[in-house]
Amino acid sequence: MAQRLVIIGNGMAAVRLVEQLLARAPARFAITLIGDEPQPAYNRILLSPVLAGEKPAAQTQLHDESWYSRYGVTLLTGERAQAVDLIARTVTTATRTLGWDELVFATGSTPFIPPIEGSALGHVHAFRTLADVDAILATPGPTVVLGGGLLGVEAAAALARQGADVTLIHRHPWLMEQQLDAQAGALLGESLTRAVSALSPTVVSRASRQMPSRCPMAAPLPPHGW
Repeated sequence: MAQRLVIIGNGMAAVRLVEQLLARAPARFAITLIGDEPQPAYNRILLSPVLAGEKPAAQTQLHDESWYSRYGVTLLTGERAQAVDLIARTVTTATRTLGWDELVFATGSTPFIPPIEGSALGHVHAFRTLADVDAILATPGPTVVLGGGLLGVEAAAALARQGADVTLIHRHPWLMEQQLDAQAGALLGESLTRAVSALSPTVVSRASRQMPSRCPMAAPLPPHGW
C-alpha cells in the first residue's frame, strides 16, 4: 500500500522532489501537494521576462494540471496549511484535514518588506510571485525599486523595458555587491543609467505617493533607513 506523502509548498523545489520520486519509486507514495498560489508551480526565475513583457506567464509553468492527474498527484492550489499535528499526523487547511505518513516542508522563502513608514500601503509590492508581477504592472506612474541586488536590478531593467520611469535605490556603494566587485558594480550602474536612475549609496526612510519629488523616500546613508 502506498504511503501518504504530503508536501507543503508547490514551488520549484517541491515539484523537483515529486519528479524524482516518480522517477525512482513511482508506486511508493500517494502524493499530495499543497500550495497557496492559485496556479500550478512555475519557474520563478522567469518572472523578470514576464515583468518585462517578453514572455507570457503561461510559459513559466513547470507542468500543466494534466501532468499531476496523469501521475496520480493530488494538487491543491489556493490552499494554505494552517496547522500540523505531529501526534495525529495530520495537516489542516481552511477547508480540509489530510492525513500523512511522510510530511515535507518545501515552502521556499518569503520576501522581506522593510518596516519603513508607508510600506503597508497598497502601492508597495514585493517581487516574488505572478500575483506580484500583476500588481506591479497594474500600478501606474513612476516606479521606485528598493534594493540593487540581482532581483532588484532585474526588476528595474524589466520595468524600464516596459517604458516605465524607474529609479533604483541601493544602500551599498555599488550594485550587486554580493556578486560583483566595485569596478564591475560601477560598470553595471553605468549601463543601467541609460534607462534607469540609480541612487547608490542611498537608504529609504519613508514611502509615500503624496510627496512631490520623484524619489521622496531617498535619504543620505545612515543613521537610519533601508
